[in-house]
Amino acid sequence: MKILALQNDRNRKRSVVTTSTSSLTSLQKNLCCLLYGPGKARFEHREVTPIEDPRDYLVRISYVGVCRSDAHFWTHGGVMRMVSDEKPLVMGHEASGIVHSVVPAVASVMPGDRVSIEPSFSYRRCKQCKARRYNLYAGMKFAADPPDNHGTLARLFRTPGDFVYKIPDSVSLEEAVLVEPFSVAVHGARLAGLAPGHVVLVQGSGNIGLLAAATAKAFDAKEVFVSDINQSKLDFAKSFVGCKTFMSDSNSSPQLEPVRMKKELGIDEGADVVLECTGVESSVQTGIYASGPGGVVVQIGLEKPYLTLPVLHMCEKEPVFKTAWRYAPGDYEVTLSFISSGRISVRSLISTIVPFEKAPDAWEMTKNGHGIKNLIQSVQDD
Repeated sequence: MKILALQNDRNRKRSVVTTSTSSLTSLQKNLCCLLYGPGKARFEHREVTPIEDPRDYLVRISYVGVCRSDAHFWTHGGVMRMVSDEKPLVMGHEASGIVHSVVPAVASVMPGDRVSIEPSFSYRRCKQCKARRYNLYAGMKFAADPPDNHGTLARLFRTPGDFVYKIPDSVSLEEAVLVEPFSVAVHGARLAGLAPGHVVLVQGSGNIGLLAAATAKAFDAKEVFVSDINQSKLDFAKSFVGCKTFMSDSNSSPQLEPVRMKKELGIDEGADVVLECTGVESSVQTGIYASGPGGVVVQIGLEKPYLTLPVLHMCEKEPVFKTAWRYAPGDYEVTLSFISSGRISVRSLISTIVPFEKAPDAWEMTKNGHGIKNLIQSVQDD
């Protein structure tokens, strides 16, 4: 091993342990995939500066997952904040890897450890962080968030050590990528107060919807139902979760669909918990109508910035409507426990793995609805 010296914020020297005698070369050859605008991706070497905060780690990225937001960036160049020729962005936020270098005195993992990365970085001292709601901190940094927060689609990624989670031997690096979207589903379920005996309706059977339904099962819900407008997705949901499904009619109204839904699924009183994973306005409305008196509706999916809700109907039966934002303390640990224990297997959700140099192909596949979770294998040693 090679020992590199650095100064921390208080001018005290600490040792950075790296995994290879070629560490300096690796640091200088941090190949990244950057987006310069819609449909404009480039592969470039970018500098990795020495670790200055002893809480930071360098992780050698193994796999990066693709989600709908990546596909949207690829097509439109961003959401609200856009990338540009002047401000390109390293893409990727769902990632796993192997620890490359750490400061041993403060490290919870060591070089060579396999990890899943939580791609958000909080201040740790603010009111929300102290209340264990760091996902609500206004200054929260998130990987691949323009203009300045670069992502994980690179050889090496710098990240705070307390947002890195060591994975057990029973979990592969490919599966560890799914911890990020899985934690979104777990966060929604925990916000709902999901408990044994609940009847749960999940709106949407994309990867978040599938994981939300699987989470409801793992939380010992009495019954879990998944609705969608795509029959092939529902067929997969039935086999993946072991649940009943409902084929929604996109030509029907949000008021009428729940009537048919309750009758077909045998839930006259409606669902105790609705996990809405599409963000589509009509689906959100349908979920509210399908919830039971005093039920809980958690909005997990995001699409339109403004939605119309049936407030009069909501007042009549007093449901609790909650919104979910990414994940919070404990969500990654719960998710890893589900995967490592074998209670929920995510292997079947991985559709394709493309090499690093074909990253735009993975974005294109996701944009076109091909596969459930497409992965990009990180750049190999050159």
